[in-house]
Amino acid sequence: MAELEGLEYGKSDFVLLDEVTMEQFMENLKLRFEKGRIYTFIGEVVVSVNPYRQLDIYGKKVIEDYRGRELYENPPHLYAVADAAYKAMKRRAKDTCIVISGESGAGKTEASKYIMQYIAAITNPGQRAEVESVKNVLLKSNCVLEAFGNAKTNRNDNSSRFGKYMDINFNFNGDPTGGHINNYLLEKSRVVQQQEGERNFHSFYQVLRGGSDELLKSLYLQRDPAQYAYTSQGASNNDSLCHKAVMAALKVISFTAEEIISIYKILSTILHLGNLQFTSDGEHVILVGEDTVKHISELTSTEPENARKTLLYRTVATGGGEVIEKGHNEQEASYGRDAFAKALYERLFAWIVGRINSVIEVKDYNPALHGKNTVIGVLDIYGFEIFDNNSFEQFCINYCNEKLQQLFIELILRQEQDEYQREGITWQHIEYFNNQIIVDLVEQPHKGIISILDEACLTAGKVTDTVCLDSMNKKLGQHPHYTSRKLCPADKTMEFNRDFRIRHYAGDVTYSVEGFLDKNKDPLFQDFKRLMYNSSDPVLKEMWPDGKMSITEVTKRPLTAATLFKNSIIALVDKLACKEPYYVRCIKPNEAKSPMLFNDGRCQHQVAYLGLLENVRVRRAGFAYRQPYARFLQRYKMTCEYTWPNHLMSSDQEAVEAIVNQHGFEDDVAYGHTKLFVRTPRTLFTLEQERAALIPILVLFLQKVWRGALARMRCRKIRAIYTIMAYYKCYKVKAHFWEVERRFANVRNMADYGKSVEWPKPPAALVQFHRITQHLYRRWWARQLIKNIPPSDMAEVRAKVAALSALRGERVDWGYSRAWERDYLANVNSPLMSTNFVRITKELKNKDQYSQVLFSCSVRMLNWFNNTKDRALLITDKHIYRVEPKKHFKVQKRISLDAVVGVSVTSGSDQMVALHTTSQDDFLVHLQRGQLNPNQDRVGELVGILTDHFTRLNEMQIHSLMVASVTNSHKINKQPQLQKQAKYCYIIYYQLFIINK
Repeated sequence: MAELEGLEYGKSDFVLLDEVTMEQFMENLKLRFEKGRIYTFIGEVVVSVNPYRQLDIYGKKVIEDYRGRELYENPPHLYAVADAAYKAMKRRAKDTCIVISGESGAGKTEASKYIMQYIAAITNPGQRAEVESVKNVLLKSNCVLEAFGNAKTNRNDNSSRFGKYMDINFNFNGDPTGGHINNYLLEKSRVVQQQEGERNFHSFYQVLRGGSDELLKSLYLQRDPAQYAYTSQGASNNDSLCHKAVMAALKVISFTAEEIISIYKILSTILHLGNLQFTSDGEHVILVGEDTVKHISELTSTEPENARKTLLYRTVATGGGEVIEKGHNEQEASYGRDAFAKALYERLFAWIVGRINSVIEVKDYNPALHGKNTVIGVLDIYGFEIFDNNSFEQFCINYCNEKLQQLFIELILRQEQDEYQREGITWQHIEYFNNQIIVDLVEQPHKGIISILDEACLTAGKVTDTVCLDSMNKKLGQHPHYTSRKLCPADKTMEFNRDFRIRHYAGDVTYSVEGFLDKNKDPLFQDFKRLMYNSSDPVLKEMWPDGKMSITEVTKRPLTAATLFKNSIIALVDKLACKEPYYVRCIKPNEAKSPMLFNDGRCQHQVAYLGLLENVRVRRAGFAYRQPYARFLQRYKMTCEYTWPNHLMSSDQEAVEAIVNQHGFEDDVAYGHTKLFVRTPRTLFTLEQERAALIPILVLFLQKVWRGALARMRCRKIRAIYTIMAYYKCYKVKAHFWEVERRFANVRNMADYGKSVEWPKPPAALVQFHRITQHLYRRWWARQLIKNIPPSDMAEVRAKVAALSALRGERVDWGYSRAWERDYLANVNSPLMSTNFVRITKELKNKDQYSQVLFSCSVRMLNWFNNTKDRALLITDKHIYRVEPKKHFKVQKRISLDAVVGVSVTSGSDQMVALHTTSQDDFLVHLQRGQLNPNQDRVGELVGILTDHFTRLNEMQIHSLMVASVTNSHKINKQPQLQKQAKYCYIIYYQLFIINK
């Protein structure tokens, strides 16, 4: 570490000082402050000096420099401590905590924010949405808590007026899964009164200066804080920008719009309460300004009359159970108003903290499923305070700092030395101041100041602050750290019957006893609680559950404010003591908030009461690291050939000695009874480096072995799977054969030869075989039907099959249900026509040598002149003839059947047929229906006969094109429109023929 910064910056670790004296300590601290080095180590403790200016030492690049690095690998920084705490939590699954302490204005709040930002930046590398949401809420909660819990004081522009301890929960991956915030002793007296030059809580000024005009109008507020008694003093502090940030943060934390409005209604109620004035007409107290009461009742969703009565009267239950109303005097009314305002703000703050906790707390956590849940705690609590007028709040705050100092002494100083003695390590005892005596002065049962205050509060009758001070003088007069003017009459810095002084570890503090009893009792008239509980605003009602009690209900006396605070601080210390602590000790360099001024006396005082010099001596004389032999061996055994994977020595201590000797660190360690002590961090850092280099090798080895085991297990499983699959497939094939055999066993005896039998679904392996089997069955089925058909009918069957194939279902009715006569002209009802036709066919047969007539029928022709004429169509196996029936069937046109290349028919019910030829001399005819059966369809017969003929004799298939029906040709007459349609129909047929060809 000494190599990372030049000598001009001083020593970056106070342990490296040539001599451990206050002079050298202060000289090094001042030098580093002036050079902009505000962080310095004392071992693992970081000393931070408030620079009072922005430094370029934060940001993403610096975070990456410290991420995953050892504590002494980089210059001192808050990030180094945050990373050390995070690594200890993640590597060793240990709960850790970072305790930030120091005076008010020393930079504790900023330090806690930088630590939170660092933890957020180094976690969740996978950018999981739920983890990012938790991180955002944790970061944004700081903004909200600062607005409602911080205020400007004479020492600090952003002083925390409450104590905050945040637990951040992490899963086994080291990603944050939630958290919990504890708040301690909100300084609610600041709501109604501030010292000169100070401000109320930031939230009041933010809503007044940053709220929209519509919001302020709805809250009956003016934009000037000076108009309100509780905020009449205090300069602007970027309140408008802060208000926008708080509103955005509230939305990120999932506060609803109704809840946000309720929050600002409560703030405005408090401001209006401060402006309420009371006057007396001699007998009764009167409210000045009824409009203000109406505003308060509207903002709190209560009845105006109930609000007015609560402010002016107090309901009292007598011993006999009778309920009476007792009017206030002016002083009591003003006291009740201020107490109500303070209680409203205190409960609002507690509700906001609880609401944040409900969002960020870990939900549905199961250690068995999610692994160990580890915690990093961050404590940002008010620093030691010495004001001109120190009251009850300063007493509690300084007591808290005494407890934290005691924890520091216990963990860093006393336990360290006790452990050396217990382990038998040679050690020179370091003297230090143990402040247990001061802690006992405050919290000891029956004797401490808190017990005396509680006793005075419980005593019946009129017990004043002065009486309580007398009681403290009697019981604590002999205590070396307590004094008062009565016990020390010559000390004129204290007032008689008002002041007492405690010699704290941080210095002497004089407290004014005035108001101690009232603040300890923390009284609030029950009427205010009932008023708020009966509000129709659900947020307000939730804040005041104790208002549910009736007037006559007797309850146990509540604990006093001091006792509640003492119990919470004791619980906090116990919580911190069970974690591995890391410390940030903050120092305030001057009172003027100057980035250049270093007040030696002021800083020396802080160094003294923080015990930093003793910390350096203990650290310098002691050992930086200690670990039980078994745990040290478990972590570093892979770095030594004699201990990996398991040693054969008589004890773990001998195995640890082998590791140390192999690396040559024997002069830098000491062996205790149960632990190994390492003097310098460099030794530990070297071991960690070697371990980190070996881990990838070991991981690869383990991965190789495990992957081989997984591969073998998978291979065995695959073999078993394929064996099962093979047997199962065989079974499915056989089962399919058996099922087909069962279903079709008796089809020969069925009327439909098994056509109605449903085929079973085949397995995937038999799909092709199943199709072949179905095809064979269909052929057999067809054969069974065909063999019963007489040979004389086979020509008609073949023609119908051919028509069915050619038309492909495009024509609904094509005459398949009737008998096909083929030669209709030979069988016409007119004997003369029939005789003439038979004669002409014989002549043509002798002339053209055809074998048979395939089809004959009367047709109607359409010529180019839109005239229709009756003609006859004769188709033989050689030619197609168009003959004229009225001229004894004289042949008008003859075309070789071989020249026909296609037939076009329509999809309608008309009888239009186009015969296409190679010479493009096409026939367009309309087949005439039978006289006895006018609905007889002959198109299918013609298509079927031609298709069958060409298929059987010429082994070629005639083309059949389906086109939309334009008109029915039997309707064609001398009307021009129908003639035009008929002509258009022929053109369509001709074009389709060209395309098909």
